[in-house]
Amino acid sequence: MDEYISACPADAQVVLEKIRQTVHRAAPEAVETISYKMPAFDLNGKCLVYFASWKNHISMYPIPGGSEAFKKELSPYIASKGTIKLPLGKPIPYDLVEKIVQARIVQNLAGSII
Repeated sequence: MDEYISACPADAQVVLEKIRQTVHRAAPEAVETISYKMPAFDLNGKCLVYFASWKNHISMYPIPGGSEAFKKELSPYIASKGTIKLPLGKPIPYDLVEKIVQARIVQNLAGSII
């Protein structure tokens, strides 16, 4: 993961590192890995989240479903089913990243993710 982050532009590196720290805080038992050539975190042998740097944004996958309030909170960032785009150069909602990870943990523990 260090190699991936260090190969990205400086502005993306800052965001990627903060996402990494946010995931660690929300899921301290998750293990860092690279999957599909992207930074990822595994929990209980299953992928919790992936994230990747693009030219103008950071993408995060997969995004869990949830309550209507959660869907509304995600809506400005939805790129496609299961993917959000966090625009570089705008404030990153790290609290939302943490909520995504927490929701994925619930799915992981329930056995509803692969």
